[in-house]
Amino acid sequence: MFESGPDGRPLTTEDLRVFLRRLPALDTAVPDAERIEQLALLESVKHACAGAQATVAVVFDASQREAQAAVGVPARQRGRGVAAQVALARHEPPSRGSRHLGLARALHTELPRTGEHLRHGRVSEWRATIVARETACLSVEERQAVDAALAADLPFLSDREVEGRAKALAVRFDAASVVKRAAKARADRRVWLRPAPDTMTYLTALLPVEQGVAAYAALKAAAGTARVAGEDTGGEPDTRGEGQVMADTLVERLTGQVTAAAVPLEIQLVMPAESLVGEGDEPATLPGGHPVPAAFARHLVSVCADACERAGLALALRRLFTSPDTSQLVAMDSRRRVFDGQLRRFLTVRDQTCRTPWCDAPIRHADHVIPDRAGGPTTAVNGQGLCQACNQAKEAPGWRAATVEPGPSLGNPHAPPHRVRTTTPTGHTYDSTAPPLLPTRGDPRPRGRGQVNPWRDNHIALRWAQRSRLPDLLDSA
Repeated sequence: MFESGPDGRPLTTEDLRVFLRRLPALDTAVPDAERIEQLALLESVKHACAGAQATVAVVFDASQREAQAAVGVPARQRGRGVAAQVALARHEPPSRGSRHLGLARALHTELPRTGEHLRHGRVSEWRATIVARETACLSVEERQAVDAALAADLPFLSDREVEGRAKALAVRFDAASVVKRAAKARADRRVWLRPAPDTMTYLTALLPVEQGVAAYAALKAAAGTARVAGEDTGGEPDTRGEGQVMADTLVERLTGQVTAAAVPLEIQLVMPAESLVGEGDEPATLPGGHPVPAAFARHLVSVCADACERAGLALALRRLFTSPDTSQLVAMDSRRRVFDGQLRRFLTVRDQTCRTPWCDAPIRHADHVIPDRAGGPTTAVNGQGLCQACNQAKEAPGWRAATVEPGPSLGNPHAPPHRVRTTTPTGHTYDSTAPPLLPTRGDPRPRGRGQVNPWRDNHIALRWAQRSRLPDLLDSA
């Protein structure tokens, strides 16, 4: 699997452990010229480690498929869950496992020269990925030909040069497949949303080039029109920058609202009652576990309330009960087979993102830790929020999961957070602990009057003009 060392024996797992232990003690009391040499060598070591990971992944994949075949797994299902194990071992989201495993296979069989460069630390994993990506539409023989043509220059090319060379060679060998790939790319157009720092979000669209250019040009023109309109009317000048006008125009045209700020929606902002009524400054939390300052959270509630009032609607608040020491959400129960309604909402608020370690994907499935078919109950204790890829991965043969900490409840609010232990087919275990609902809260403080009891109806509906009643409503049980 690995080349022999100076003593003629292969590098072992214990050798890797020794190297890892010794690396922090690298001698830096050397001349600057040698420090540069150290930086260069360490960069090559990083690339070579990625190459070694690819080799191990290919051998592991073959072994797992053989083991699954031996126990009668159908051919089309063999390999299920392997990519997730690769990703977990690399401390990455399981959704990235398929990418790593696909690259490893390509470097092993179809791009051997690129794989050799990577294993010897001469190119980075990303540049090897570019070669694999730009040749994915070719046959095995054509891929190998491109690989051979790139081999001599690959260590000396930049990312952009690698992409350009690989793409040009792909067109030369099979122009029709490149055209077909472009057609497929148009079919894959889509829109997705992901969180950004400082209470912002990225709304991204993958569009055909002419549509993307047209959309951007329209937003650009709207920004120019807004500036000219302000000058012509002689009214208050529009102080927004070009980027701000383009962003606001995008929201207004997509939602049909008159202004970007007037969009009605459910925010799912979680904040302490004291911060909501202005008697505390403890930060709040937005979906996904993103903390925001209390003042900003109050402003957000005020904006939503004003929008509701203009529309003749009521501001809806939902009361949540947390443990007094760690701010974990307390449990609820259900006899239903499917996690839906309030129970699904509970799992989404408690877990915030996919519960698989290192996976920050949005929750798509409310999953049974112990499957329903194995007698697992439909309860918050036996539930967890997972993304689609992670939920499918744990259905592969040999995967097991169990709740090792049930989490706080109304009867035991000081219990440790909800914790699930996942065991892979190789026996490796990964623990997942429910994140704090309010990450900055640490010291337990008494809240309310006496023992907390859930409301029969956990919604409050009130007009913003009645907000003076809010402290009394929140304190009633």
